[in-house]
Order: sequence, then structure tokens, then C-alpha cells
Amino acid sequence: MEVKIISKECIKPSSPTPPNLKTHRLSLLDQFSSFGYIPVIFFYPMNQSISNNAAVDHIVSQRSHSLKQSLSEILTRFYPFAGKIKDHLSIDCNDEGVFYLEAYLNCHLVDCLRQPNIASFEKFLPRESWKGPTEGDHVAMIKVTTFACGGIAIGVLVSHMIADGISLSVFLKDWAATARKASEKVVCPNFDASSIFIQNGAYSREAIMTALSKPCKSGRCIVRRIVFDASAIASLKANATRSSVQNPTRVEVVSAFLWKCTMTAFKATSGIQRPTFITHAVNLRRRANPPFTESSIGNILWGTGELCTADEIDLICMVSKLREAITKVNVDFVKNLQGDGGFFKLWELVKARTGAVSSMAFSCGMDYIGFTSWCNFGVYDIDFGWEKPMWVSLVGATGDSETVFRSRIYLMDTRSGNGIEAWVLLDKEDMTMLAQDQELLAFASLDPSPIE
Repeated sequence: MEVKIISKECIKPSSPTPPNLKTHRLSLLDQFSSFGYIPVIFFYPMNQSISNNAAVDHIVSQRSHSLKQSLSEILTRFYPFAGKIKDHLSIDCNDEGVFYLEAYLNCHLVDCLRQPNIASFEKFLPRESWKGPTEGDHVAMIKVTTFACGGIAIGVLVSHMIADGISLSVFLKDWAATARKASEKVVCPNFDASSIFIQNGAYSREAIMTALSKPCKSGRCIVRRIVFDASAIASLKANATRSSVQNPTRVEVVSAFLWKCTMTAFKATSGIQRPTFITHAVNLRRRANPPFTESSIGNILWGTGELCTADEIDLICMVSKLREAITKVNVDFVKNLQGDGGFFKLWELVKARTGAVSSMAFSCGMDYIGFTSWCNFGVYDIDFGWEKPMWVSLVGATGDSETVFRSRIYLMDTRSGNGIEAWVLLDKEDMTMLAQDQELLAFASLDPSPIE
């Protein structure tokens, strides 16, 4: 698949950032986040029956102009996104702009998506590696690829140093609403997290990342999509509901079920049923008192952890354990992270988890799975004026780098809104075993076409 670059430029804010906002300090929670980029690709069909190439080119040109103009406008509000990485604790809001590429692919969108080759989708992103960023890199980068039919792919990379998935969705929704000149209220992003969760430079980035990645394995991996429809999720909920677990959510049951099936795959590969430690990202915005707004920008999240041993591999038990872990991230938890003492509280949590994980791994060996949910983020509501996306792709690693974290699962809504599409990154041998799991295949589809 050859994607031809048409143009490169930087889209700057339509008005300059005030001098007092030129340096954005990261929050404590940003310090403890991943230092990579968040990748996402939106695919939009032409949605107009036009056979005349000149007419298609005219519509594409109009859409291109609208995307750039609206992006420039919203960057006055999302000003750190138009800056560059200054160091591991701050962003230089210098208005240099979002790195913006336009490209062309000589094929039809439906042909690309009928049986998508996920490994090639990095070509829809503004750069094919989203590791980093390092000092001087852009905070945000965008690539707009036009297909021969007039369809469009919008690939976005935003630094995880300043944004979590919700922050990115807020940015994209505002961009889309501005592009289509929507009448809804303009988003006022809030960048106050750094004054609530106070950063601390006492520990280096390397020390923090070493502690956080202690249970993670790096190496080559492959990615597959595992899709659960509404009826399958309803069945899983029914199977998981007991007196100890009332009204399990779809994220809880799908996470627990994949946890269970992945542990089975690990055993099939190694011949040993080791304990498995999971982390699950939790949005802190609604768990604070008073709650933070959804437009609070930054990494307003924490990854709670839980361990499952060989004699606890049961869906009901695992849903219960997951809920218990998430419930611990409560009002008091969020409050303890605020202010000058927040760093030391968080560092103690990290050290305690690292110690427990290291002890377990030393005594009997241990596996790991990291979960992140994008469900209910509204990514399929991002409409730039030519209807909602046909598909939204969370691009996983292709295995070209030995530094990619394996054993990670990302959950997001299906286009219908009531299913879940799980993007699973595993070692090749583990993935082979998982794909043969008959219990999994009874509830889910592997790599189905996203447009049929």
C-alpha cells in the first residue's frame, strides 16, 4: 500500500497564545503516564454519488480547507497541542502548530476496509513510529489521506504526556463541531490539572517509567481485533451476575472474560498456569468530589491493579475482583493525590505494587495484562460535516520494535454503540493459542470486516 505525501505544513493557532501561558507544566498524573503518542484513525466515506472526478476533487478541496481552518481556530483554546515538548515536565506552547500532512492513496476506501491489513495502517498516521516523544517533538500530528473515491482517513497522534483518551476525544469533538459549524456550545478545555496534582522533579523520568513498567514485558507482538456484539455481551453479563456481582457493566464482563481466556492461552503456551496481574485504567474525573469536568485535559486517570491465581480462574470471581479493584479508586484516593503531598502518596502506591509484583514473579513466575477502555468516549460521534465515521481504528503495534509492550488490550465501542471491539496485543505464540480458544469463539468474532 503506497500512500503518496502531497503536502507538509504546520497548522498554527488563529491567534497567538498569551505570554503567561507559554509554558505548560505537566501534572503529577502526567508524570506517571506513558511517554508515547496516542494513535487513532478515522475513516470517512464520500457519502455522495458522484462519478465526475472534477466534482470529487472540488469536494475534497472544500473539506481540506475546512479541516485546516477549523483546526487553526480551536488551537487557540487547545494551545498546548500547538506546541512542542520542552522536557519531561513541561511543554513549550510556542504556537509552532500541529504538524499536518496531506496524502493520497489510489484505491477505494471500501476496498481498504473490507478485510483491513492492520499492520499497514501505520501509513495513515503522520509518522509510522509513535514512540517518544522527545525534546523538540510536536505535541500533536495529523495526517489526512484522500482515497480515489473521495473518502478520507484522518490519522491523529497526540502525546500521552498531556492527554489521555478522554482528552483526545474532547479535542477531536471540538475540532469536528467547529468544522461543521455546529450550533452547540464551544468546548472550553480546562488545563488546571497541574495546579491540582502537583508535579515533583525529585525522581527522573527513567526512574518513574522503570517502576511503572515493572510487570510489563517488551518484545515483538501482533495485534488482532476481537469483537463482541450486544447479544454476546448480554450472555456474558448473565453468566457473571450473582449475588456478589450485581449489574456488571459491559466493560467489566468483557475485560474479565478476556482476562480469563488470555490466562488460558498463557498456560497453553508455557505449560504452566502462572498467576496473572492486570492493570485497568480508571477515569478519575467522576471519582473526585466535586467531579472534574469531562473537558479537563491531561492524564486524569490511574491504572488500578489486581492479581488472579490459578484457582480463581472463573468469570464471576474475576468480574468481582475487577470491580473491587476499580472501587478502591474512590473520592479519598483522588483526594490523596492532590496538593504537595500527592507525589509521595503516589510513589508509595507504585513502590508497593512493584514490590508485590516482584515478590510474586520471583516466587512462582507471573504473567501480565494491561487493559484500557475507550468505551463511551463517543468517538463515533465525531462528525466533521460529512456524517459520522465508517470505522475508527486504534492502531496496535506491528511487531517491528522490541520495545513494544506486549499483553495489552484496548476496548472501544463498535459503530452500533452497544458492542465492544477489543484490540489485543500479544506475543505470537500466545495469540495463536488465544485464537483457538473455543470458549472465546463462542462469544466473539476474530478480525471481522468493520464495514459488513
